Amino acid sequence: MELILQVLALEPTSQLLGKEPIVPFAVLLIVILVVPILFERLRLPGLVGLVFSGVVLGPSGWNLFQTESAIINLLADIGLVYLMFVAGLEVDLEQFYRQKNRSLGFGSFSLIISLVMGSLLGQIFGFSWVTSILIGSLFVSYTLLAYPIINRLRVMKNEAVTITIGAKIFTDIGALLILTLCVASTNAGGFTLAKLLTLLGWLTIYSVVVLVGFDWIGKEFFRRSGGEEGNQFLFVLLTVFLAAVGAQLIGVEKIIGAFLAGLAVNEVLGEGPVKEKVVFVGSVLFIPIFFINLGLLIDLPAFTKNTTNLQLTLLFVFGLITSKLIAALLTKLLCRYNWQEMLTMWSLSLPQVGTTLAVTLVGYQIGLLSSEVLNSVVAVMLVTSTLGPLVTSRVAVGLASSATPEPAPTTQPEQKIEDTDTAFTIVVPIYNPQTQQYLIELATLLARQTKGRIVPLAIATAAAHMDAPQLEASLQRSERLLAKATAQSRVLGVAAEPLLRIDDAFAQGISRAAREQKASLIVMGWGKRTGLRARLFGNVIDNVLWASHCPVAVTRLVDSPKKIQRILVPIENLMAPTLQPVHFAQMLADSNQAQVTVLNVCERRTSSSKIAARRSHLALLVAKLALPNPPEIQIIAHENVAQAILQAARLYDLVVLPFIRNRTSPGGLAISDVTTQLASQLTCSIVMLGEPQRMQTVALPTGVPSTTSTQ
Repeated sequence: MELILQVLALEPTSQLLGKEPIVPFAVLLIVILVVPILFERLRLPGLVGLVFSGVVLGPSGWNLFQTESAIINLLADIGLVYLMFVAGLEVDLEQFYRQKNRSLGFGSFSLIISLVMGSLLGQIFGFSWVTSILIGSLFVSYTLLAYPIINRLRVMKNEAVTITIGAKIFTDIGALLILTLCVASTNAGGFTLAKLLTLLGWLTIYSVVVLVGFDWIGKEFFRRSGGEEGNQFLFVLLTVFLAAVGAQLIGVEKIIGAFLAGLAVNEVLGEGPVKEKVVFVGSVLFIPIFFINLGLLIDLPAFTKNTTNLQLTLLFVFGLITSKLIAALLTKLLCRYNWQEMLTMWSLSLPQVGTTLAVTLVGYQIGLLSSEVLNSVVAVMLVTSTLGPLVTSRVAVGLASSATPEPAPTTQPEQKIEDTDTAFTIVVPIYNPQTQQYLIELATLLARQTKGRIVPLAIATAAAHMDAPQLEASLQRSERLLAKATAQSRVLGVAAEPLLRIDDAFAQGISRAAREQKASLIVMGWGKRTGLRARLFGNVIDNVLWASHCPVAVTRLVDSPKKIQRILVPIENLMAPTLQPVHFAQMLADSNQAQVTVLNVCERRTSSSKIAARRSHLALLVAKLALPNPPEIQIIAHENVAQAILQAARLYDLVVLPFIRNRTSPGGLAISDVTTQLASQLTCSIVMLGEPQRMQTVALPTGVPSTTSTQ
């Protein structure tokens, strides 16, 4: 103890931190945990808080961290590689192919106009042509930071949104190619045509090896690994760093290899749980450290004292906003979009986070970009990452009304369901005896209403030997649970068909059994996510939602479903409404003689005439379901949607919500949705309806519940 006191008394804090690598790492974890939460409560992006923390902790602030710290530089480099890998992983290739011509059009406009604008600004401030072109490349790409907003508003099918998402792959690749050429021009010996052709040749061969080879190897490995998610996770990490090393071997930056690796394993991972884990690890650890390190590099005193810095920043912000606006305007004229769609495209393409910051840091490290440019680009990132999502949340509401009509999903999927499903089947996984009774009661109410059947399902986890004592004990426990469930359903007047299954894991067993039974719905109890393993590798409900072929009703029942008399169904967006929860709620209500209320929250300043119009519009939408007992329609004017629903829910026994899985952006930032807030604060019973990954909106036959949610 005395030795510790002597060290603390004699050595400055910065020196102590430098000698104990575990100390700065602990400080980084505290910052990553606390700061984004504080900034998001201030309605600012969490990444802004991370960069600000770097400024405060670095040489411009308290000087606790040094820019030459080995551990921070290592973690920041990993974060940089991870950032570009996730950027490639998040590219929606399906969206790009669906509207590839128009996506290429908007991407070309954005690339050319932004490149010219940035290059001219570089020349105005006296930078060399190579530096000016690299500055122009910083304006080219963009980050879909507002993806969760358009996801929540359910305007993903709008063509303007689709081509903006698709164009991102073109702008990212363009920015990285320009970086490659600019870096090559600084190498010793000058930049000749022969060197250019040699570099492009090696880059082409390398790209084919990564995109084709890693894709084939990944598919083979995933097929042979038998669903072992831990090994699949490690394989994905290995591909990232192998691609980064390979890029450096041929003389290009490692971030290009990481981006190509993301594209290569994109199709292999799909939208499954392994992808979620890969993105999760980067988003909560390595990518935030990259942003903190970026803040360490900012020279705040020079930025505030030098007027050139301020002028450069203002012109950068103006040039970026203008170039993206012109690109969106030209696309509007070419594709005949309306002004609302044009503004949405513009706001979606504004945030400069992932590729922009990665290219900036590489340019700064090799000496092509000065500290003034670095400071200005970070300031541009802070402005655009705040402005872009804010504008999107205002202008994207109602885009679905201007989207290209898609008539197919209203007839063909319905016919398919009628042809393949002979009886409405509800699978009820049972594990917890305390919640089993309410789950069986809910399933029997729905089965009675749809004249269907229920399948209580118990999973016994497999062991290496089928005569293992642990497996025998698990089988006996499962048999007791199934016997109890069968007796409960018999008392409630519905025959149950119990099913006992031995499988490697609960989630896989539930998904496979539901598929084998041709289930129409899975009803599960709500298990709270706890522990590091649950956060890192998900819980059973997460994995079932990823893998299930049919809708999943995740329930938290505080009382018997037979006592439910009032059901609330919030509808957030009237332009692209999710009406299947209304259908589900009405089915449950009809089996219980309960009343359903459909609620929509509008802005507090909405006039009475507009409120009446919204009520009529919502009534027409609900009428399309042709329900025998139409629900009550209620419109509330309030400044906070979640708070309004929470206040209204005090009078109800059950709230039915669509389950919307948050999608982590390439910047490592996830924007919360209303459903998440409600699920954590409601005190009454909750049913959250989730859908399979590839499922689209369908019109279901009367009596068949489903859900629509963009995951």
